[in-house]
Amino acid sequence: MRRALGFTLIEVLIALAVLGIALAAAARATLAVTDGSMALRRHLAGGWVAQNRIANYTAMNTLPDTGTNEGVATQAGLEFVWRETVSETPNKAFRRVEVRVYPPNDANHADAVLVSYVSQ
Repeated sequence: MRRALGFTLIEVLIALAVLGIALAAAARATLAVTDGSMALRRHLAGGWVAQNRIANYTAMNTLPDTGTNEGVATQAGLEFVWRETVSETPNKAFRRVEVRVYPPNDANHADAVLVSYVSQ
């Protein structure tokens, strides 16, 4: 009697299990890369919002009033809430400006923080 050529059921099941594990790992790695690139996009666009706030003061060539201001900005198709704190410095010709940029629904985690000094 000749033995039939081919794979046994156990061999096929083991191969399918290995293939399933490999595909699940690949899908998880792809998801992690996608999440990371979206977070990087938010941080980069948030940094641009903060830089634009500082650039506005530089372009106006006047000292900003001390205190806290808030607003909403759109950058790269993303919505952000910015909060800036302007404070005095020992040198009266300069003001310290700290800009924090948040996602609209999470005011506890800033996407970007920028501290700069503005003068006349």
